[in-house]
Amino acid sequence: METINVELFGQDPKVERTISMAKNVAVTKATILIVGEIGVGKRSLGNLIHMNSNRANNPILVVDCTKGHKDVENAILGFRDEETGRFTKGALEAANGGTVILANVDGLEDEFQKRIHKILVDLDDYDLDVRIVATTTKNLSKLVGAGRFYRGLYTFISGTAFLIPPLRERPADLEMLTKYFIGQYCENDTGTMEINPPAMEKILGHYWTHNLAELQTVIESSVKNSDQISLSEKDLEIGEKKAVSLVNDDDNTGIRLMSLKEAEKLLIKKALIHTSENRTQAAKILGVSIRTLRNKINEYRNKGSAFFINLR
Repeated sequence: METINVELFGQDPKVERTISMAKNVAVTKATILIVGEIGVGKRSLGNLIHMNSNRANNPILVVDCTKGHKDVENAILGFRDEETGRFTKGALEAANGGTVILANVDGLEDEFQKRIHKILVDLDDYDLDVRIVATTTKNLSKLVGAGRFYRGLYTFISGTAFLIPPLRERPADLEMLTKYFIGQYCENDTGTMEINPPAMEKILGHYWTHNLAELQTVIESSVKNSDQISLSEKDLEIGEKKAVSLVNDDDNTGIRLMSLKEAEKLLIKKALIHTSENRTQAAKILGVSIRTLRNKINEYRNKGSAFFINLR
């Protein structure tokens, strides 16, 4: 079982209130929706809820709903191998008695949203006792209003919802977490490293697109590449690993198993999800022109990709 350090969520009153409420809800059977930007710790909060419930000794499984439709369906419901006839259990069955995290639930294909809603409502009929924790970076109620997310599924998962605010709205947490990670990665003889004021100002002024995940990556790299007792502004490698963070944030793994074409498509999809489908911002993150991004979106639409067909 993964250990969750509550301090890593931060000490902002809004965050502490969220943690307290999450622990209270953990002992119930409530389905939970966790909303927040990439890297704020949505999956970690889901783990925290699981660990504080009577399900803690049972499995907790994560399904990334932004992957290919068939892969997601197989991961949730299971599938039978065509050659061997062997059936592989899906998350709902494999995590019976435990918790299933539907990461980036907004990525579910339209028709499958309706199908999975019916299954989740009738879980008792399948003799399954599974808590569902859904996560998203988007405002699902707006997607429902626009006809782009199934209202029944939204109602089912949103009865108990938590919002984790981004780091840029929590400067005290940003400073505290910076010092925490410096302590974690410092390897000098004294076991300590300071950070000078200009460096901290640079950290406080950075946008932190991928929040805690990006901060941790930057501090780890900066500390390990510095031979000084104090981390300076020039030591900070801010903005150099955004592409890596975009692929390897806490909700996504396995990019090395994809072809370059598939990886390109996934990166574009992730950028659009993160920016709430703002194409200008997505193009900046990807380092391409808006025209190039538009052409790629049209290419994926023409190939029948549901996510790109449904873009505004």
